[in-house]
Amino acid sequence: MTTSFTIAHSPDTDDVFMFWAIATGRLDTEDRRYTLLAEDIEVLNREALKGTYEITAISFGAYPQIFETYAILGSGASIGDNYGPVLVTKDVVNIADLRHAKLAIPGKMTTAYLATRLAIPEFEALEMHFKDVGPAVAEGRAQAGLLIHEGQLTWKDLGLSKLMDLGEWWYQRHQLPLPLGGNAIRRDLGPDLMRLCAEDCRKSIELAMEHRDEALAWTQERCPGLDFEEGKRYLDMYVNEETRSMSDATRKAIVLLFQEGAEKGIVAQGIPIDIVG
Repeated sequence: MTTSFTIAHSPDTDDVFMFWAIATGRLDTEDRRYTLLAEDIEVLNREALKGTYEITAISFGAYPQIFETYAILGSGASIGDNYGPVLVTKDVVNIADLRHAKLAIPGKMTTAYLATRLAIPEFEALEMHFKDVGPAVAEGRAQAGLLIHEGQLTWKDLGLSKLMDLGEWWYQRHQLPLPLGGNAIRRDLGPDLMRLCAEDCRKSIELAMEHRDEALAWTQERCPGLDFEEGKRYLDMYVNEETRSMSDATRKAIVLLFQEGAEKGIVAQGIPIDIVG
């Protein structure tokens, strides 16, 4: 019997690249049919609160609010290994000056926001679409901004300067990668379908990695924000062996991220980490 699922993912380069094989039919998914949908990650985090999509990209910062509905897939994670979201500014001198400042953020359910709250005690968060964060800082509507996705590579184009790389900050404290986002699968599919869908997602990633240039060229037709060389650099950062299969170090980092969030009263205590595949 044919079964149909929606895979919701962010519109950035690495997410689109990961599902090239499914979107183009290069992967045989047998009687499982997938519809792909691209949407802003904070929109997807909020849709996950409602259990809207069977498979969805999420920020790990959102997982404490949705774990009863979703489990994490073992493949498809975006992990910052001593790099990650970037805090940028036009004229702020140092991090201490951000206390009580207006900080443009891509959403309060993002891992970037959670990490920023761990790093900076107090600031005024201005929520907006991730593409609007850099311009808000450049135009003086915010003293600093939190850049995710391709903005981590292109902030200099806006005449901004870097205050902090949150992946570097996390690594210096823990010698662990910063788990930013991943794919989640709805628990009501049941263990058998969850496992099969997890395998489809993993195989799609592996095929894209094996046919990297072809998949990247296809991706860039849909994600024109980076040129081909920048696209390669971005994929090196966020589509790698960690994406194929989450390491023990990353699993440890997820637990630690939630523990620190709980200690600061940002997330609930004792969030269980369920990983499929």
